[in-house]
Amino acid sequence: MRRLIRLGIAVWALIGALNIVSSAGAEEQVDVALVIAVDVSRSMSPEELLIQRKGYAAAIASRDVVRAIELGPYGRIGLMMFEWANESHAREIVGWTVIESQADALAFAEQVLADSTYGQRRTSISGAIRSATAFLEDVPYVASRRVIDISGDGPNNQGFPVTQARDAAIERGLIINGLPLMTTGGAGFQFNIKDLDVYYRRCVIGGPASFVIPVNDWAQFPEAVRRKLILEIGGRVPEKAKVIPAQFTFEEPYDCLVGEKIWQQMREQYYWDQ
Repeated sequence: MRRLIRLGIAVWALIGALNIVSSAGAEEQVDVALVIAVDVSRSMSPEELLIQRKGYAAAIASRDVVRAIELGPYGRIGLMMFEWANESHAREIVGWTVIESQADALAFAEQVLADSTYGQRRTSISGAIRSATAFLEDVPYVASRRVIDISGDGPNNQGFPVTQARDAAIERGLIINGLPLMTTGGAGFQFNIKDLDVYYRRCVIGGPASFVIPVNDWAQFPEAVRRKLILEIGGRVPEKAKVIPAQFTFEEPYDCLVGEKIWQQMREQYYWDQ
C-alpha cells in the first residue's frame, strides 16, 4: 500500500511539473507577435517572386532588424511567415519562432530561402487577413502587440470584401500594416491599379499606428521590407513631412470593391465561366 501511495505521489508530482513547464512555455513574453503574409498571386512573375523571397530573408537577417529586436523591453519577438493568393491558399513557410539573436534571425532567413514559391490564381487579401488572424489567435506567446504585415501587388478580387476582414481583425485588437507592390511584370497586369498605395491605406490597413510603405520598383524592395520590420518591431510609424496644410480637407469616398469590379468586367469581356 505504501508503495502505491508513493507511486501515486510521484505521478502527481510529475504531472504538476509538466503543467508548470507547459504553462511557462505558453506564457513566454515577446514584444510583438508578427505575421508576414506574402502575396504569391500569378500577377507577379517567377523572377519577382524570387526577388520577394530573397528580400524578406535579407531583411529579417539584417543587423538593423536584429538590433531593433534587442532594443525592445523583452528583447525578443515572435515571427512567422506564410504565402497567400486565392481565398483557400495560405501556405505556411516558417512557423512561429522566437527571434532574439542574430543566430535566430539567420536561421529563420535560411528556412525562407530553402523553400520554393509557386504562383497561384486570384488575389484574396481578405482571405490573407483571415488566415493571418487565425495564426495570431493561436500564437504560443504573450505579445504586447499582434501585427499582420501584408504585401500585395493588386486589390482584392475574391472572397469577402477586404474591409470586412480588416474590421474583424481590428476588433480582435490586431494591427494591419501594408506593403503595396506598385510594380508590373506578371501575367495579371490587367488587375493592377495605379493608386494601390491609396487602396491599401483606405481599405486594407488598420489598428493603432498602422501604416503603408509602397514599393515602386523591385530595387526598393529589400530596403522597404527592412524599414517596415524595424518600424513594426518598435511600434512606430514612418515620419511624415512636417507641413501644415493651408486648410482642412475631407478625402473623397474610395471604392474598396475596385478589384472585384475589375474581375467582373474581365469575366464579362472574355466570357469566363460561361
